[in-house]
Amino acid sequence: MELNKYSKTITQDPTLPASQAMLYGIGLTERDMQKAQVGIVSTGFDGNTCNMHLNALAAEVKQAVWKQDLVGLVFHTIGVSDGIANGTEGMRYSLVSREVIADSIETVCGAQHYDGLIAVVGCDKNMPGSLIAMGRLNRPAIMVYGGTIAGGHFKGKELNIVSAFEALGEKLANKISEEDFKGIIQNSCPGAGACGGMYTANTMASAIEALGMALPYSSSNPALSPEKSRECEDAAKAIRVLLEKDIKPRDIMTRAAFDNAIALVMALGGSTNAVIHLIAMARTVGITITQDDFQRISDHTPLIADLKPSGKYLMEALHQIGGVPSVIKYLIAKGHLKGDCLTVTGKTLAENVATARDLDFEKQHVILPLERPIKKTGHIQILYGNLATQGSVAKITGKEGERFRGTARVFNGEFEVVEGMKNGRIREGDVVVIRYVGPRGAPGMPEMLKPTSLIMGAGLGKSVALITDGRFSGGSHGFVIGHITPEAWDGGLLALVEDGDWIEIDVKKHQINLLVDDKTLAVRRSTYQRPAPRATNGILYKYAKQVKTAADGCVTDFE
Repeated sequence: MELNKYSKTITQDPTLPASQAMLYGIGLTERDMQKAQVGIVSTGFDGNTCNMHLNALAAEVKQAVWKQDLVGLVFHTIGVSDGIANGTEGMRYSLVSREVIADSIETVCGAQHYDGLIAVVGCDKNMPGSLIAMGRLNRPAIMVYGGTIAGGHFKGKELNIVSAFEALGEKLANKISEEDFKGIIQNSCPGAGACGGMYTANTMASAIEALGMALPYSSSNPALSPEKSRECEDAAKAIRVLLEKDIKPRDIMTRAAFDNAIALVMALGGSTNAVIHLIAMARTVGITITQDDFQRISDHTPLIADLKPSGKYLMEALHQIGGVPSVIKYLIAKGHLKGDCLTVTGKTLAENVATARDLDFEKQHVILPLERPIKKTGHIQILYGNLATQGSVAKITGKEGERFRGTARVFNGEFEVVEGMKNGRIREGDVVVIRYVGPRGAPGMPEMLKPTSLIMGAGLGKSVALITDGRFSGGSHGFVIGHITPEAWDGGLLALVEDGDWIEIDVKKHQINLLVDDKTLAVRRSTYQRPAPRATNGILYKYAKQVKTAADGCVTDFE
């Protein structure tokens, strides 16, 4: 098999001497010019624990690629720290960064004629962004996840990034001292790695491993571990196999593989962000995944992982009992995953996990048996109704209840919610409505982690529901419904809700409805005025013009 399928365009064409001169200029030899070139993209940057170590991992991958008699060339793309941006205007750029990452990887690999791609990624949008690029390019490719962070500790309490957000709610409710508040913040993130619970980073890493586009154990190997270094070595060996066998992303990212990814998200209690990301990833390889597919799989996939944010354990605990391959092996054996799907190892998913440790349900309690699940069906539920005629996404683990009826407390943006918490405007029995934070309205569809964390920290998690046209962090929990479509900016009914209106949410019936008569709504609509655009130039303006709805995965490259 011809390994240098794309790079030979510039290394072998005698009419491109300038291209060849530049490659000699970077140190390639005449023999190197006959080799396949592998682009190694890093989303490393200093300003984020999720990404601070990725450039070092990329250097390890590069060295290993050269050992495989291939040319490894590192380049970089951007990243946005969700943990830092959450609760600020900067969070509007987070989902946008997924598109920038995808566009930039496609641009570099397309222009440089790389034969293969290895993406070394960390935070939430890095992973789907890199997979979207791989789907577009359709050249041999592997994703290497930077790995999860270790748990923090303070005064005998285990901490993670969400601890810092919830501590603010506790502080506002006068439940903790200033000293303890500061101690929690300073000790929640002890070093490199992505957020430690089954939040969006670990959700997407796990889903992509089940999809077949990452090596076994990639999603559960800790960031700072010998296993992660060995993974860098193994990724180089695997890319060589993919080049030799000409196995491309579209050979791996099949409909059955996406079903596997969704099922694993349900079993592990993963982030609602997986809905928009997997829909977007599927579209780029020509597969139509809808919100209803998530409901279909949720209906027969029990939640069996006791992982944060709603559970007890962090990802490092799952690593200690066998990692994600042990869960995949168990789910294949029980008929919840299809083991015959091809993966980046050149083997099937079942072959990848054949030697994984069997889960011992007597000795560990991170993963429960399917016969005794945390919830008999998946936690992700798709709701429709007059508030969400095109759908919405709920995260219901079973601890929140399945029905909520309350009066609306309306906020035009999350910053108003913070003030509402401070002045006592939010009370038991309220349905907190946060609108104009959708893909176009924000623009950028920011996460509502700060509001949900404040509510939980204040002790209102069981007595307040929250609905929004924005989205949630994987760290959000409570009775929360997001991705409401149409969003308020597009004229969705959410725009007409007023304080005191009754709202009913019924998860069993998959309904979310505003209990206001049509005549009253018609009067409100006749006087409704949409707010002025919040972005009039720059990337947020371009995003607002191009982005599709949350139900369509917030993609920007399809009609």
